[in-house]
Amino acid sequence: MRDVFCNTSPLQYLHQIGQLEILPTLFEEVQVAEAVAAELAEGSRYQIELPDIHQLPWAKIRAVSGAGSLIPNLGKGEAETIALGLEKPNSLVVLDDRAARRAAIAVRLKVIGTIGLLLLAKERGHIGAVRPVLARLEVLGFRLSERMRRFALVEAGESA
Repeated sequence: MRDVFCNTSPLQYLHQIGQLEILPTLFEEVQVAEAVAAELAEGSRYQIELPDIHQLPWAKIRAVSGAGSLIPNLGKGEAETIALGLEKPNSLVVLDDRAARRAAIAVRLKVIGTIGLLLLAKERGHIGAVRPVLARLEVLGFRLSERMRRFALVEAGESA
């Protein structure tokens, strides 16, 4: 089984659109860095609708060993997510932020984002359609270029 490390944004958005259970259906266990758990807890204190990572039996909080979390120009959650990915060969990191995705790819990590998770969930029959889920994400302010939106719909077989 591949190790999966998830950053804050995918957890937040999947939770807010009622699709958080996609993660354990796709991966069984999802690991989050301590910094991601802290970001979720901090956001909840400000009344942002976020999952309580401690209440998710399929989510495990992990500490980053050594100084691996010190990846420049990224948020702490993103940096620690990438650092955890580097600690486990053949792992998958779940990131939405473009700079974080580029940093992960630069160190040869396998990367997927929220949109990729939705496409995988549809492919495996966990959701019926991607289009309405994209619409809900966009209402929440999820940043999605028109090019990426069209790409996702074509990939999902729901032509733009």
